Amino acid sequence: MNKNKGNVFAIAICFFLFAMISFVTGLQNPMGIIAKAQFGATNLMSQLGNAANFIAYAFMGLPAGFLLKGKGYKFSALAAVTVGFVGVGISYLSGVFGSYAIYLLGAFVSGFSMCMLNTVVNPMLNTLAGGGNKGNQLIQFAGSLNSLSATIVPVLAGYLIGEVTEKTQVADVNPALFIAMGIFALAFVIIFFSYIPEPELEAAAAAPAVEKESTMASIKGALSYRNLVFGVIAIFLYVGIEVGVPNVANLYMTSADGLGMAAGVAGTLVGAYWFLMLIGRLIGGVLGGKVSSRAMIMAVSAAAIVFLLFGMFLPETLVIGMLGAQVPVSILFIVLCGLCTSVMWGAIFNLAVEGLGKYTSIASGLFMVMVCGGGIVPLVQGLVADIAGYLPSYWVLVASLAFIFWFGLSGSKVKKA
Repeated sequence: MNKNKGNVFAIAICFFLFAMISFVTGLQNPMGIIAKAQFGATNLMSQLGNAANFIAYAFMGLPAGFLLKGKGYKFSALAAVTVGFVGVGISYLSGVFGSYAIYLLGAFVSGFSMCMLNTVVNPMLNTLAGGGNKGNQLIQFAGSLNSLSATIVPVLAGYLIGEVTEKTQVADVNPALFIAMGIFALAFVIIFFSYIPEPELEAAAAAPAVEKESTMASIKGALSYRNLVFGVIAIFLYVGIEVGVPNVANLYMTSADGLGMAAGVAGTLVGAYWFLMLIGRLIGGVLGGKVSSRAMIMAVSAAAIVFLLFGMFLPETLVIGMLGAQVPVSILFIVLCGLCTSVMWGAIFNLAVEGLGKYTSIASGLFMVMVCGGGIVPLVQGLVADIAGYLPSYWVLVASLAFIFWFGLSGSKVKKA
């Protein structure tokens, strides 16, 4: 296979891998509903699969970066899709054996893969495109596929599950699991036979050996910047908000002690949340050159607080007919948070790494570790939901959004300790 043709195939598979990151991650949302039905899990336990998926980032974030640095794009990508295939396969086996423990293991192994993919596909796609504007353009297109996939998975899983009963089980979503495993297997074959440039490995091999700053010294140097310290906290909370908003909404809509809606209708509404994130990212891309990251993060965090308060306090009896069901208007306000969460990652990252210079790359690794907030914050929210109820649990996210607003207002100011 010649280099140009190999690059085209590799670029195409990178697009699929961008989509797979959100597809496999998004499966943990409907899997939480299944865990309640098949395994008798509480709201807290139903979020443990999601937590395992994201906590894997805390273990794998920095090692994935070191693997990429030492072995290059191709080896790292092949390792990531292999781990992804195994993780989804374990999730399938959890249904075969009816084991909650195997379900959690599958979510954890899948999280390793998602972390590895996140670490490798962005720089790999940029390199395949030749860097510059073309690289940025391809990454933006790939990011749109990520959002599109996140929109599709809850809808697909919701209709596969249908009505949530005591007979609901993992086997209901086997078609989605088989699709994921098939794409991972195809990705392995295409990447294996594709030419992928390795400029960093080539440069390292050609460069003379010089004394480098140790990893711990680099981390310490990066954390000497106040805006990065508060930034990694903000990103931890942000990922938890992004995941917690739809996860608990799905539980609230489908549970017998909640609204008792059909999983298909609830999945469509959750899908709308991710679709609004896609719309928000497109709008954010247009406005990004005209509006500062500080103004953007303050505006969207304040708007998200308002939306959640409406969602929490509007009466359930205020409904609108849609999707063949009576949907509370309060749910629509919760769904609208997708417009706000869409631009938070980029804005927080931009503010957090401002002025870091040579420490920017290590800061990126720290950010990847803090993605584990997507598992921990919803876990806390699930616990509050067990104690106080679904809607009161959103106070956890309101408090998190308040911190992000403060980060934009004050905590993001560049200052070295």
